[in-house]
Amino acid sequence: MLKGILLVFFGACCFGILSTFVKLAYHDGYSLGDVTGAQAFFGAVILWVLFFFQSKTSAYKAKAVKLVTPWWKLALAGISTGLVSILYYQSVKLVPNSVAIILLMQFIWMSILLELIIYKKKPTGLQLLAILLVLGGTVLASGMAEATVERLSLKGVGFGLLAAVSYAGFLMLSGKVGNEYPALKKSALMISGACILIFVLFPPTFLYNGSLGGSLLKWGLIIAVFGTVIPPLFYAKGVPGIGTALSSILSAAELPVAVIMAAIVLHEQVSFLRWIGVFVILLAMVLPNLKYLRKRL
Repeated sequence: MLKGILLVFFGACCFGILSTFVKLAYHDGYSLGDVTGAQAFFGAVILWVLFFFQSKTSAYKAKAVKLVTPWWKLALAGISTGLVSILYYQSVKLVPNSVAIILLMQFIWMSILLELIIYKKKPTGLQLLAILLVLGGTVLASGMAEATVERLSLKGVGFGLLAAVSYAGFLMLSGKVGNEYPALKKSALMISGACILIFVLFPPTFLYNGSLGGSLLKWGLIIAVFGTVIPPLFYAKGVPGIGTALSSILSAAELPVAVIMAAIVLHEQVSFLRWIGVFVILLAMVLPNLKYLRKRL
């Protein structure tokens, strides 16, 4: 169980440090299309190479199962993760890193709302309390309760919230589509779908205009590894061993890691009141899972 806990925790930490590297790539002069395109392209290449070697092993051939879901459905589902990257990275460009990650975390209550609308699954009392805590924590953690709100880009806030909607959709799709696929192949197909979407919206000029000769190769590989390779694989290995409830709680590590990275690496000012907001949001993530966690432990 300890191995599963560590895998999920480090997977969440990888997601948490991602936006800091995106911000650094922007500082080097690269565009949204360069960053998202490089991440999706290198991520897809790495995942397909890993899957190719995995498929040659005797252990993989022995576990071969019948695939029911057409591959193109997984590629289409990957569009949602491509949208998350585009919208979230645009938000990172317009608002402080620590604010962008907090806006993304709104997927918590959005996921509950989507379940109500699509599956008619009514939220519990604890889930409703969690929604209120997330909204209240966001006001504190984003700086909206302080004078810093005047410097926030409304466009950046909008992109961050749209990224949260896309992320909620991605979580719903990834849990419903292609679960019979090996983790590597499923991830590779979804990232390939995201890559196609990004290349349609932002033609991959970085592949031939010399950008890869600069620091884009470095940032692209780093963002791909920490954003599209390590987390999905760590989650695929860790979640089955510790359960969904504990995994969702450990995933909350993404938020404080992102805020800490923003404060240390990017030198963003994070006030005490904003740290309280971070704590409130983390509390909101834990509350709905308490009863399941008690059973699991």
